[in-house]
Amino acid sequence: MNTLSDIASVIKKTPAWVLVGHVIPDGDCIGSLLGLYWGLRSFGKRVVMGLEDPVPPIYHYLPGSDKLTPLSSVSDVPSATIFLDCSDEERVGEETLGQLSNRSITINIDHHATNPAYGDYNYIDSQAAATAELVYYLLKELNVVITPKIAECLFAGLVMDSGRFMYSSTRPETLEIAAELLRSGVDIEKTRIQLFESKPLEEVLLLSKALQNLNWNESGRIAWMTLSYQDVAQIGALNLHPEGIINYTRSIAGVEVGLLIREISPGVCKIGFRSKGRVDVASIAALLGGGGHRQAAGARQEGSLEQVTQKVVQMVEEVVG
Repeated sequence: MNTLSDIASVIKKTPAWVLVGHVIPDGDCIGSLLGLYWGLRSFGKRVVMGLEDPVPPIYHYLPGSDKLTPLSSVSDVPSATIFLDCSDEERVGEETLGQLSNRSITINIDHHATNPAYGDYNYIDSQAAATAELVYYLLKELNVVITPKIAECLFAGLVMDSGRFMYSSTRPETLEIAAELLRSGVDIEKTRIQLFESKPLEEVLLLSKALQNLNWNESGRIAWMTLSYQDVAQIGALNLHPEGIINYTRSIAGVEVGLLIREISPGVCKIGFRSKGRVDVASIAALLGGGGHRQAAGARQEGSLEQVTQKVVQMVEEVVG
């Protein structure tokens, strides 16, 4: 493991960087990318960003969100690369990874415990509530002034990955950073409205459909929701991947593990796992080729929605008992 000082030294010596994040980007991924983008730009670095999937509408308010495009649309991609919030390098997506085949330097900054340290330089802190925390510390190491733009982006990452500062990953340092970002110019009311009160209608309809498909096992310790490709297509929400729907399963009294199983294309399912704490869902996701955190993880599986649901529920039952 490298120190932030090691990584800051490499960044200072290198004039141009490409920043990449994971497919189906969430608030932490987007906020970390944009926060670091503006930070590196502030002291003269040439910076481009790559995201394989579209930015969800609720994050369009963040400064620079329009610059988050597929790398295939970027000319002259730098060879020095920083992966942000990617538990493994394949998380950036097949097309993006292909664009990065001639990397000269790889820096890996992440907070997932399952990260295998795939970079030339790695800074991984699984105790951090969000990768945005680590970007904040890196910018401080680089003596970057935290401007309102940077603060707004990093604050969004902190809020979303910490569950509005309610998840167990929230530590004193998380709240200290949040306080500093507020002092640096975050508009808390604007943030609340944009992140939690500006949902597209299709997202609410998606939640309605998921709740209609809510199921639970005999013991009541496992609850799951399913969304078929056809359901999502009929709603017009194929490009929407809301972060909060799965939490309705975990919110039920007595439930220890909640699941959301969504068919993202015919015959391919994305599985989200949430735990109240006793069960390590990252270890279950790892058996399916996925990963994540102890209380929040994900994986993909080929097969029909019914087949994948049966398989995953059975796996979770074997662990939960």
